[in-house]
Amino acid sequence: MLSRRGFGRLMSAALAARVMVPGGLMGQMSGAAETGPQFSVMMWTLNKRGSFEENLERVAQAGYRHVELVGEFTRWSEADWTRILARMQALKITVDATSGIKAGFADLAGGDTFVAELKGFIPTVQRLGCGQIILLSGKRIEGAAPGVQRRASVETLKRAADVLSAAGLTGVIEPIDRLENPSIYLDGVTEAFEIVRAVGSPKVKVLYDLYHEQRGLGNLMEKLEKNIDEVGLIHVADVPGRHEPGTGEINFQNVYKKLAELHYRGVIAMEFYPTGDVVETLRKAREEALRG
Repeated sequence: MLSRRGFGRLMSAALAARVMVPGGLMGQMSGAAETGPQFSVMMWTLNKRGSFEENLERVAQAGYRHVELVGEFTRWSEADWTRILARMQALKITVDATSGIKAGFADLAGGDTFVAELKGFIPTVQRLGCGQIILLSGKRIEGAAPGVQRRASVETLKRAADVLSAAGLTGVIEPIDRLENPSIYLDGVTEAFEIVRAVGSPKVKVLYDLYHEQRGLGNLMEKLEKNIDEVGLIHVADVPGRHEPGTGEINFQNVYKKLAELHYRGVIAMEFYPTGDVVETLRKAREEALRG
């Protein structure tokens, strides 16, 4: 079993052993598979702290080499694309995951729409050099028979898996707690893991958002332990307030220790509102994760 100190050494090695290759993070992670997790920042959480490019600089200064997006690129002109991608390359920052599919995979009548939108989105994802697409379930259908939306989710995601596989990408399905989104269908990782296992493809995994799961259902580490093989991405923020670890009720030291024991080698993305200086808060969060 890997010790906490060993976990820190592995994660440090992962950051030091980056290999920038075409195809984005998936190529990098193949080189880091034997070392440990990598770290990323969800850019939308910094929107009120400055422009996208200013925040890229801050993320780099804090020691991160990956970012995640929620569709910021839809507002970029061609000149913006050229300038921002060049700046990211200069900073040695890549996009490890992005959302951008509006259709939900749990819509009983929406399988065709979801798959068509996914196909249309892939060229943008590939232009970003991104390896993972964040997928949401869409709304809960009031009055629907038990199990109907789950079956629809499985069937739609099986079709999506074929599309993702052909493009060399992975989809990660994200549950959202119903305090934040009362109408969402998928609101917890337990069902998400069941759906992913029923899909049965390595191209469809679960985004385990510790903030959403703690708010809605809790019992974070047992679910990690039982399902780590199906975790494709982890998001970090404390409860309440969605601020950095240490500001709320989640014991992140224990969470990171558990991830070390389970040999997690995916991405850990910071998705919180920093309460202090952006660079220092992000750096501290990364270093605390390294120490475990």
